[in-house]
Amino acid sequence: MNGALLRFAMCMVLLWGLAIVGAFAESGDARSSLPEVAQAQGGERVLGPGRPDAPMLVEGEGLMPKYMRASFTGDSVVLENDHVKLAIFKRIGGWGWGEIYTPDGKLMAVLDHLGEVMLRDQDIPMRLETTEYAREEGPFGERLIFQVASVVAQDKLNGSSFEEWMRYPFEQPVLVGEVTLTLAPDEALITMTCRYRSTGDFYARYIRGPWLRVGQDSFGTAKDDAIFPGVEWVIDEEWSSGTDFFKDPWAERVVPHPNKVAIPMMTLSHEGTAITLSWDPKQDATRWFNYRAHRPQPVFASPNFVDRLNNTLMGLMVPDASVEGHENQVYAESPLLLHLDQRVDFDAEIRLSEGNSLQGVVDWVNAHGMPEAELRWPFREALDRIAEAYNTNLWHEGQGFGIPQRNQISPRPPQFLTRYLEEYGGTPLAEELAEKVTWCYEQIGQPSNDGPDLEALERQGQSLLEIQQENGAFLFEPDGRHYRKDDFVIARAFIEPMGLAHDTALDITMLPATQLLDIGEQTGNQAYLDAAKKSLEFCMPMTRPEAGDFWETPLHAPNLLAAGHAAIAYYRGYELLGDERYRDKAIYWIRSVLPFTHLWEPDDISMIYNTKPCLTSSDWYFANWVRDHVQWEVLAVFASSADRGIHWNEIDPEVDWRRYHEGITAAAVRWISDHTRNDWRPHNLPETLEEYKNGAFDGCYPDTHNSTTGMYGGMMILPDPIARNIMAVLDYE
Repeated sequence: MNGALLRFAMCMVLLWGLAIVGAFAESGDARSSLPEVAQAQGGERVLGPGRPDAPMLVEGEGLMPKYMRASFTGDSVVLENDHVKLAIFKRIGGWGWGEIYTPDGKLMAVLDHLGEVMLRDQDIPMRLETTEYAREEGPFGERLIFQVASVVAQDKLNGSSFEEWMRYPFEQPVLVGEVTLTLAPDEALITMTCRYRSTGDFYARYIRGPWLRVGQDSFGTAKDDAIFPGVEWVIDEEWSSGTDFFKDPWAERVVPHPNKVAIPMMTLSHEGTAITLSWDPKQDATRWFNYRAHRPQPVFASPNFVDRLNNTLMGLMVPDASVEGHENQVYAESPLLLHLDQRVDFDAEIRLSEGNSLQGVVDWVNAHGMPEAELRWPFREALDRIAEAYNTNLWHEGQGFGIPQRNQISPRPPQFLTRYLEEYGGTPLAEELAEKVTWCYEQIGQPSNDGPDLEALERQGQSLLEIQQENGAFLFEPDGRHYRKDDFVIARAFIEPMGLAHDTALDITMLPATQLLDIGEQTGNQAYLDAAKKSLEFCMPMTRPEAGDFWETPLHAPNLLAAGHAAIAYYRGYELLGDERYRDKAIYWIRSVLPFTHLWEPDDISMIYNTKPCLTSSDWYFANWVRDHVQWEVLAVFASSADRGIHWNEIDPEVDWRRYHEGITAAAVRWISDHTRNDWRPHNLPETLEEYKNGAFDGCYPDTHNSTTGMYGGMMILPDPIARNIMAVLDYE
């Protein structure tokens, strides 16, 4: 055919097609007049040329999904209350997948399936589906019950061209069971219960239960923030498992050891709504005979670099990462051996919250309650034990109180002893301690009762005003006033700076702001209060606590100490300046310590109310603060609050701060060293191990605790902060 004839034929085909389209348009077919709407034809969704955010309703076809990665038969069922809507849809193979909406119709997440299994000996994952469902109503709310079975891959190939050259050995479902989705009567809460059972002996690379693609076919990878407590706190466009605050190989945290997760939940917020997936971290997800139990293994990726899709992934699976060497295996290299009739269970909750991700954490805490901490000793006994340690092995005649590790011996008495001797005097122990304190004051001079040195305070205040910026900020000076250790030098010489000079962050500004507030109150000079107000206003837009460990960690890393300092600064601002916004911000910042706090513990390692200092590493490589706990920072925050008469349980009664304070103090008492336990090792002072074994450090507490081994490590710290917190806890009574 020559070129002219070919062009003529193509034109005729085009005109014929246009005529058909025009005929359908004139017929008044509602679906054809809306070409941007996904249409259901012949039992499967056919996508038009339009947008994924097309209208959800199509005349005659009922509810239409927004999820673009699933076949659709046109069948759907909805659970809905005033707070959340869950729509479940049917694929060609059966029910299904779900879509979770806010009351105003915003798609928050897609529940990708009712379960999925991937075998070692078959390269195709198999979803669990069903052709029917049951619906129930009662005091629990509404629920949908699905009797599910995994897809048989060979059945899908039979009768197709693939049948001639592919053959899979499995001719029956690998897993069968029941999945229940329950909507609470008057909450934005969906409970997902999965009860699977193996039909034979198989090697599974994974079995997935709840698997949320947050933002899929909606806001995508966008987020305000996301929190995976104890592991991640990312904002804006930051990646989870990113190298902002870690360097590889520690950066990857997509499938962490379960013990590293501080609260069993993951949450992400977008434009004022947070969605949370939570679970029971001590559930036997699966166990066979007398083999070890597998716990629900959380998987978190924002953006979803696991599936490489435009969403954020929150999911649960087995096997779990029982040791650090098994972390980050979405496809387990050592597969899970399933046996005939072996159960695999997942219990999870999906919740919507109004606010950012921190509100998602607070809602979980309020729904589940602050756990009760087990006491090693009653608080009053623990206080006496600490006093006894200061009277014996922590006293060095002619030198003062302390320990020989890095020569931590000084004639300066511990802070708690003044009050201890006033309230618990008259005992032989108190009398001996009083003699030691008297000796110390003979060396350093008696404390003055003449009030503050106003001239010194004015000089201090003026020095702060000189370095404060016009916008109220204070700048980071790693080689100047912020120099603590040589970590900055090492980090920028070998890798890159942990923080840039003349940058700023929350803690860098909050510490001098608190000083200005104190100086302004004591001197009566309004200029210092005005300067503090500028600093408080400068930090008002901030939502993540950063920079508390600026001497050894990346400047903008999420940090517990920064949260505590900011909470105190803003509450002091409220007290002295009377601005209610500062009180609200103080509450926000004290709540920011929650994502760093362990509110559960495994059966084999005591760690409840242990805290992480930050979600980062030291010097990029030298300490992993996702794995290791540190208790001194949270003790410093609450001791300082108590010293200032700041009672968080009264200021923020929505959260049980009394139990929290008791919990972090009980945890610290659990940390108190006893050489007979043999559970501490130094990492940078190996020569002090013999002193430890001889009891020189008894009564102190260590710098770190390893969440995967249960061992303590690092420097030893004198127990004065524990004693101060014990006294503050006893004051509640």
